[in-house]
Amino acid sequence: MSHVPHDLHEEFPESAEALHALKVSNAHFAKLADEYHTVNREIHRIESEVAPASDEALEELKKKRLHLKDQIAELLSAA
Repeated sequence: MSHVPHDLHEEFPESAEALHALKVSNAHFAKLADEYHTVNREIHRIESEVAPASDEALEELKKKRLHLKDQIAELLSAA
C-alpha cells in the first residue's frame, strides 16, 4: 500500500506550466484539479490511517481519482 500522495505536479511533472496555465484560464479544469486534490487528500488520510474507511470506500475513492486523472490528462494533451 502506497502512503505517498499523488499530487498533480508529481503525476504530470512534464506539464507543470500547462497545469498552472489551465488552472488559471479554464474553470472546468480548475474544478477538476480541485476535486482531484480533495479526493487525493482523503485517500492519503485513509492510507496513512489518519481517517477510518472501509476497503470498499477506499477503492471507490481510488476509482474516482483515476477517473479525474484521466479527464485532466485529456485536457492537458489538448492544451
